Amino acid sequence: MTLTENIHNHTPMMQQYLGLKAENPEILLFYRMGDFYELFYDDARKASLLLDISLTKRGQSAGIPIPMAGVPYHAIEGYLAKLVQLGESAAICEQVGDPATSKGPVERKVIRIITPGTVSDEALLSERQDNLIAAVYHDGRRFGYGTMDISSGRFFINQFDKEETLLAELQRTNPAELLYPESFAFLHHIEGRRGLRRRPEWEFELGTARKLLCQQFGTQDLVGFGVEQSETALCAAGCLMQYVKDTQRTALPHIRSVRLEQPDHAVIMDAATRRNLELTQNLAGGHDNTLAAVLDGTATPMGSRLLKRWLHQPIRDRVILKGRQSTIKELIEQNLYDELGSLLRQVGDVERVLARLALRSARPRDLTRLRQAFAQLPELQRLLADNEHEAVQQLRDRASTFPALLDLLERAVMEVPPVLIRDGGVIRDGFNQELDELRDLANGATASLARIEEREKLLTGINTLKVGYNKVHGFYIEVSRANSHLVPAHYIRRQTLKNNERYIIDELKKYEDKVLTAQSQALALEKRLYEELLDALLPHLGDLQDSAAALAELDVLANLAERAETLDYRCPTLIDEDQILIEAGRHPVVEQVMTDPFIANPIRLERERRMLIITGPNMGGKSTYMRQTALIVLLAHIGAFVPADSAHIGPIDRIFTRIGASDDLASGRSTFMVEMTETANILNNATARSLVLMDEIGRGTSTYDGLSL
Repeated sequence: MTLTENIHNHTPMMQQYLGLKAENPEILLFYRMGDFYELFYDDARKASLLLDISLTKRGQSAGIPIPMAGVPYHAIEGYLAKLVQLGESAAICEQVGDPATSKGPVERKVIRIITPGTVSDEALLSERQDNLIAAVYHDGRRFGYGTMDISSGRFFINQFDKEETLLAELQRTNPAELLYPESFAFLHHIEGRRGLRRRPEWEFELGTARKLLCQQFGTQDLVGFGVEQSETALCAAGCLMQYVKDTQRTALPHIRSVRLEQPDHAVIMDAATRRNLELTQNLAGGHDNTLAAVLDGTATPMGSRLLKRWLHQPIRDRVILKGRQSTIKELIEQNLYDELGSLLRQVGDVERVLARLALRSARPRDLTRLRQAFAQLPELQRLLADNEHEAVQQLRDRASTFPALLDLLERAVMEVPPVLIRDGGVIRDGFNQELDELRDLANGATASLARIEEREKLLTGINTLKVGYNKVHGFYIEVSRANSHLVPAHYIRRQTLKNNERYIIDELKKYEDKVLTAQSQALALEKRLYEELLDALLPHLGDLQDSAAALAELDVLANLAERAETLDYRCPTLIDEDQILIEAGRHPVVEQVMTDPFIANPIRLERERRMLIITGPNMGGKSTYMRQTALIVLLAHIGAFVPADSAHIGPIDRIFTRIGASDDLASGRSTFMVEMTETANILNNATARSLVLMDEIGRGTSTYDGLSL
């Protein structure tokens, strides 16, 4: 029998809790009670284990002992962060009713749902990594795959035929949460991932998806986004949209479009290649000694995230690549990258602040961050004003200024506001006359109480008499027990302490009502003014997002310019011939960790010289030489300079690596099976323009079997 079957046997408070829990059965429900968030029954048991908090009991309800665990309300964000890291979700239930007017339990409702893939609060996010939620669908012929970053508004879809491509996409995007339909037949590819969510089949229906997406974008159809024919991908996108709407419970104005990722625009890398090249994660699972660790000196978190996206998805569009190269060269020649970095460091993570603004979860200090960013934009415009380079001009124009919004935030928001609007003190004095008057009344309490205290001392002759205040008993007059016989008859006893008595008089009670009313009205008005501030910023959301995107790109290019100068990288030449000609190439990561100088090496691959067989002693640098070739080619395809004296690189459509040998015990595959599978993938998918690196193939079995492989 479930707890809700005889719900009327429970206490009114537990009836309320169980009703809310029934609406959120699969996630932990944090139920606000006073200064704590409480969890009950199975949620309490699970939270006790996950969060290492005490499991207690709260009497009985319907004759059943109630397991209970709780966390202080002021510490909730830390516990939520831990749950998110563990791949768990939580519903936050707050009191929304007025205790003074409530009959029975105060009305409560779930105000937000926190899941690993839909968090936007900075305390719950890694600032230099994308936080994606993804959905996968298979229609019997092909896969549909969609990703959304709710903390920036990016929304992409893709569809493909092969399971290997699914594995590569999961490796590339590394979603914090993955949605899949109940009938998904490829669970063996996703088992073991954190944040897996099985969703009902109807959420993946094509008609539902089209309707949801058109509603979100305010369009009649999806033709303008170029995704109308990608039906399998749209099914995944529809599930994503439904899930995000369910969890956020608010409008999503920052999600303005959906884009179809085109495989023929990117240099394709499978999951093994991304792992072997250690782009953003080393083979031990850390972030040290990776390509990103060497390259990432970006000034802003949003720039850092963009750089990592470039590394994981190098492109083949020569126009874009040459534009990036040209911009980096310009920033070096004009010595602009240092000043740009200094300015951009003051801009901060505008991208995620804007997402919280769109979700109406922006906190007061988010607005001060926006204000600080707006204040830097005119300086950035002046720095780039005389530059005639076309790409630099375009980025400068996109990173436009917002003088009216800057003026509004400077007038409206305190220099250093409190963390939460509920604490008050966010709106500047002078911004609103009514608020100023209420504050004057509330803040005048100290002087008025001092006057009452001096008067009562004279009237009673009690020199130790004090007038004080606390949240429980309000204003009071405190007299020592030794002097209590001197207290006038009109004093009304309010509280008895060990050594003192506390009293109230009519005048003090009236003044208390007046002050507390003023404080309450001031806080209510401040909250309303804060909401109006958000309303004033929201119509500019699209322009602000475009500006943030330009600032992030400018940050990446300035960073790549600095890295090229500091590390002695050179601009590669992109050629049309099928060639890779590198003079004095160096491994970008190994040369940074070596104490001795790195020995540079050339490589020449062309039509008449398509294959190189490299032999030599152990620890001779064969694997390093192979990896450095792939990394130089990859860097050329993000538009960056490369660690070489010169590099001429022809069109590359795919990079494959088969490096190292190890068992995949989790999937029940031996070393030899792993080698055969990865080699088969290369043979089935490589083209005439693919770069293939195979290191010690066949080492995972006997000599003759390895030779046959």
